[in-house]
Order: sequence, then structure tokens, then C-alpha cells
Amino acid sequence: MTLRVTLVAAARTSSRLTERFDDDRPLDQAGWHEVQLVAHALVPLGAAELRYCSPTPRSRATGDALGFAPMAQPALRDWEMGRWRGMTLGEVTAREPAAVDRWLADPRSAPHGGESMLGFIGRVGGWLDTRPADDALVVAVAEPAVIRAALVYALNAPPATYWNVDVRPLSTITLTGLPGRWSLSLESGIR
Repeated sequence: MTLRVTLVAAARTSSRLTERFDDDRPLDQAGWHEVQLVAHALVPLGAAELRYCSPTPRSRATGDALGFAPMAQPALRDWEMGRWRGMTLGEVTAREPAAVDRWLADPRSAPHGGESMLGFIGRVGGWLDTRPADDALVVAVAEPAVIRAALVYALNAPPATYWNVDVRPLSTITLTGLPGRWSLSLESGIR
């Protein structure tokens, strides 16, 4: 019995330079346009037996626009950033440079009063490990941070690896395996 989980990154709501921590903004026009451009390639994922999404507005809207009719999963919510919520990294760095340095260097720290990196990765990994393991196909639309955390967890990579994973809007990755035993599955675009 093997589980196949395809994670789809939510469409964007802003440029990368203006991304905010724990951002609850809905899709903007550019995001809707991006979904329309790639929908033909992603819509077939909606055939999965189990379809989920992060509870964020843009993840829900992305899943709905792709016809997935996903069920929101609280465990797939974005990284809880406490008092940094709604701020950009630049804004936080200007106000609390030492706290940002500590946060970037120590995966156990949470100077913002929210979740530590280890707590976040563990939460997302716990969700992954509790999916039904009966040869099911699963698709989940989530924030890029959630997908990075899932990859770090699934590959049992050092937490610092999180900072080296770039997840672009509407990109996909597939994890296959069983709870605690995951593999990254890269597929050819050739069918």
C-alpha cells in the first residue's frame, strides 16, 4: 500500500518582494490569470480520491478554480508568525534585526511568538503521516511555506534545508510512500 500525495502551490497574491508573513489576502488579478494559464495541466489532479487545501483564501481559491472542490485542513495552514503576521521580512528586519537573525539560525526559536520552524515542519509532517495509506491519490493546494516544510519532513532533511527550497506559484511536487517513509517523485512532462 502506497500513498501518493501531490502538493500544488497556491497562485500568488503579490510579487515575491511584497510577500507578507501569514498572508490572508485573496488571489489578485495576476494570480487568477496564472491559474487560467496552467489549469489545463493541473485540472487532471482533481481526479484524486482526496482533495485538500490550506485554509488560506488563496489556497481555497486556487483549488476551487482548478475544480478540485478541496476540503480545508487546519494542519496545512501557513507558518504561524505571531506578532510578525502581515509584515514583510524587510519590515521585520528593520524593527527586530537580532530576532530575525536568531529565527533564521535556530530552528527551535520563535522570537515572533508563533511557531518555531521545527514545530511547523512537525505539524505539516504529522498531517502527511495521517493520510489514509490504502493506495489513495491525494492532492492538496497549499502555501509555498507548507510545501517547503513537507519536503523537509518527507526527505528527513536538516531543518536549514527549508531555506534552500524555492516553491513557485502553481508548481507541483509529488511525495509517495507511507507514514514516516516518504520519497520525492519527479515526473517527466512527457506522457
